Amino acid sequence: MVDFNALVPWRSNKSQTPAMRGDDDPFLSFRREMDRMFDQFFDGLPARSGGWSSIMPVVDVDETEREMIVTAELPGVSDKDLEVNLAGDTLTIKGEKKTEKEDKNGGYSERRYGSFTRSLRLPFEAKDEDVEAKFKDGVLTIRLPKPAEMQKSVRKIEVKAQ
Repeated sequence: MVDFNALVPWRSNKSQTPAMRGDDDPFLSFRREMDRMFDQFFDGLPARSGGWSSIMPVVDVDETEREMIVTAELPGVSDKDLEVNLAGDTLTIKGEKKTEKEDKNGGYSERRYGSFTRSLRLPFEAKDEDVEAKFKDGVLTIRLPKPAEMQKSVRKIEVKAQ
């Protein structure tokens, strides 16, 4: 009977399946090598280790009657290394978090560096001349005015007690 749990590469139990044959068995060596490769591959994914997603900006999208407000957290990114583009109904934020020090002298660092691109599809096409982008203290705030036909006029309704 095959133990299917032993075949799943992201299993929590890292121990090897007991071998029925000697250690010089080529199939056992192949199995161990495949397990090692799968473990290395899945260890690099964002869900397991933070990987490349840790430099991807966290984005909040708020909506008011007259505009959409996109806020992105970009710690460690300089305004000079940041670009905001608008193409039709797609807003794109590009940037790069650069290393502060090139020579690590064999040290250990958990900080992430690299380029990122984050695109958001808007429910309308904004006029780029009306869009406002501000960057302060590692937070990018983009204000996109809605077209006139999408702006809701709010009318206060009086509530009468009976």
